[in-house]
Amino acid sequence: MARLVTTPFLALCLALVAMDTPALAQACDTPSGQPVPRFVTLRFDEVRGRVGPSTTHPVRWEYRRSGLPVEIIAETEDWRRVRDPEGEESWMHRRTLSGRRAVQVREAASLHARPDAESPETARAEPGAILSLERCRLGWCRLEAEGHRGWVRASALWGVYAYELVQTMSADLPQSPPCNALRTAALDERSEGL
Repeated sequence: MARLVTTPFLALCLALVAMDTPALAQACDTPSGQPVPRFVTLRFDEVRGRVGPSTTHPVRWEYRRSGLPVEIIAETEDWRRVRDPEGEESWMHRRTLSGRRAVQVREAASLHARPDAESPETARAEPGAILSLERCRLGWCRLEAEGHRGWVRASALWGVYAYELVQTMSADLPQSPPCNALRTAALDERSEGL
């Protein structure tokens, strides 16, 4: 009897494996299957941002900072249109970008032991500093750089999503970047003024 129950289950598993894997992995209607917009970082110490999505387009910017956070705002199969922390836009090849998250500090900020302004300060970050982003929770982000870890208010950072700025939990807010810039009115209202 158990064999009859497992056989259809096994057949279903094999059928799913036999299907085109990218189709299963693709969650968003984008060439990469990832949400747009989304934050990523530069993979190399030298990356060229071009006027258009090909190597025949002129170079608009040369970036010389591995780990710099940028926001993907559009994409083709191989190219990503990105916005840097200064608001400049250019096209970069997907190989030059990493899925790792980082943030740039917009104003001097204290890193705290816990996501609480009253908790002990573990380090200070100057404006322009780039720190690796571990996670965000209720308007605070846990960051790391050069062996120093701590929590910083998300409002002091560039490279965080609107839902990461929100300081209260709510069932109507997304917990990850929505596909294709779909945003709820509640999210936009709550993130204004933070």
